Amino acid sequence: MRRPGRGAARAPARLCAALAFAAGFVAVAACSPAAGHGRPTGAASADLLTGTDAWAPLRRTMVERQIRARGVDSEAVLAAMEKVPRHLFVPRPLHPFAYADRALPIGDGQTISQPYVVALMSELLDLDAGDRVLEIGTGSGYHAAVMSRIAGEVYSIEILPALAFGAESTLGRLGYDNVHVRLGDGYCGWPEAGPFDAVVLTAAPPVVPRPLLDQLAIGGRLVAPVGESGSPQELIRIVRRPDGYTEERVSYVHFVPMTGQAARPFDPDAAGEAGEGLQSCDPDDPAEVRR
Repeated sequence: MRRPGRGAARAPARLCAALAFAAGFVAVAACSPAAGHGRPTGAASADLLTGTDAWAPLRRTMVERQIRARGVDSEAVLAAMEKVPRHLFVPRPLHPFAYADRALPIGDGQTISQPYVVALMSELLDLDAGDRVLEIGTGSGYHAAVMSRIAGEVYSIEILPALAFGAESTLGRLGYDNVHVRLGDGYCGWPEAGPFDAVVLTAAPPVVPRPLLDQLAIGGRLVAPVGESGSPQELIRIVRRPDGYTEERVSYVHFVPMTGQAARPFDPDAAGEAGEGLQSCDPDDPAEVRR
């Protein structure tokens, strides 16, 4: 058997450094030589499709050490996090890092969130089996897949075509048939599929778009990072009550900014019925329904 060269031994360290620079999402753990011990190779990517899942031990460790130990105790969320194959939602070169305590780049300047953050946001949504969920920012499709194991239907909107088509392909290939992907600007939500029991944003707007609040059912929960670009962001949870909305501030976070209408300067003449300093929806910018 040939020994790997010195360059091969240094490659994981170089990749670790690149990932540490690129991730920048809440808590990012440092790379450790011990982390690779007993790790499945990239060839195990097809395990889920062939019935042998060599990555399951890594997911169990991820759930116990990164998520349950930090206080997430929803058994439905923990079970979903242990079941969904995160490595199949990241680029193949990053498979060995898929279950590490960090965000990972997925292209177009976007990231797949740190596992703990996905679990925390899912728990804050307080999902039930029959719930309809709206996700703004599909990304790789991983968070949608996790929520689909808990809720009834997930409607997810992604503004970047490459990510939308890639997520749709991955979700379809893995059998997440209760996730519906739309290419478009998530600012206006998906009104024809609402009202929703839960809404989650995976990119940070300066303020929560009013159309998303309006699409919450009574008793519905919205979880989002909120903050001006370049400023600290807060993860908030909003609940719609019969007489208005209540808001809870959970923690400080670092997400990519929400683009599209949410990033445009406020135009008072275009606000219309939205009010509260928020833009109205643009009827001339329809989204494309994918599936």
